[in-house]
Amino acid sequence: MARQSITLAEKNDEWLKNQVEEQEFSSKSEVVNYLIKKARDQKEYNDYVQMKIDRGLKSGRAPHQTKEEILAEFKSRIKNV
Repeated sequence: MARQSITLAEKNDEWLKNQVEEQEFSSKSEVVNYLIKKARDQKEYNDYVQMKIDRGLKSGRAPHQTKEEILAEFKSRIKNV
């Protein structure tokens, strides 16, 4: 693992110390690595959701359907599964 020296705000350092003292993590480094991993995972999820949104927007508007037509289409898709 790469070693890194960082400066933390006092409140952040206290929070990290508390995480270790409460035995949530074994070291401050473990807490920082966990938080970075969570941020990376969140970024991947956000990118995925944005891709789905973009794809939906590019596909155009859905045809206007009544509630009954939507329900009939849904039921026909279930039968075909």
